[in-house]
Amino acid sequence: MELRELQIKACDIRTDVVTLIHNAGCGHIGGDMSEVEALVALYYKHMNCTPENQNDPNRDRFVLSKGHSVETLYCILADKGYFDREELMTTYSAYRSRFIGHPNNKIPGIEMNSGSLGHGLSVAVGMAKAGRMSGADYRVYTVIGDGELAEGSIWEGAMAGGHFRLDNLTAFVDRNRLQISGTTEEVMTQDDQETRWAAFGWNVISIPGNDMAAVDAAITLAKETRGKPTVIILNTTKGCGVSFMENSAPWHHKVMNDAQYEQALAELAERKASL
Repeated sequence: MELRELQIKACDIRTDVVTLIHNAGCGHIGGDMSEVEALVALYYKHMNCTPENQNDPNRDRFVLSKGHSVETLYCILADKGYFDREELMTTYSAYRSRFIGHPNNKIPGIEMNSGSLGHGLSVAVGMAKAGRMSGADYRVYTVIGDGELAEGSIWEGAMAGGHFRLDNLTAFVDRNRLQISGTTEEVMTQDDQETRWAAFGWNVISIPGNDMAAVDAAITLAKETRGKPTVIILNTTKGCGVSFMENSAPWHHKVMNDAQYEQALAELAERKASL
């Protein structure tokens, strides 16, 4: 996809996400909306993974470490044809639905169960190291929440990724600076992320994370980097795309009423029309 097509797709995915969460009456919408550009760029341009090659040992891998923001991933996988979109939209989080509130690898396209924060990077490191040892040329990508960075296992994974010089690994930090209990800096000081990751031997790219052109360019640079893994610090806006959600901690896990839902749809339609 070209840039404008990716931007339009991001608007469509955001619309699906707000509809999915509104219909289900649950979901982690704030973090969903901040991660959209990264996931759209990966799945519609950069990653070698499709429903047709999902069992190919040489497919690219994606791990959503911040598993509570699964709705964006579900909507993308449905749009890509991994499973029936109507089933997702009508049964998500319903009794006995296979679409639960965190990634489940019984669902086509999901590489690993996640949601217990702090595990995704270490698993991604293992996948990348396995690829290196087997001579495969697949790449591994993972998205980490910035609130998740308080988990010590993240930094164990970071240390291992740098030590093994895993240049087939790219991590994204969704740096929206808000988590369920407030700002990340109030809960556990993190700045500056760039210096921290560089100290572990990573190539660091820091970008406006809801700018599709910047995300696209950063992923390209990561694929061209040799001798070290890359972390892309996505400086994003929590709730991006819907005015009343943006930069608001309560929208980490909050459900729209009908009037808010209609407003969200209207704002996203306007955003799409402006492209």
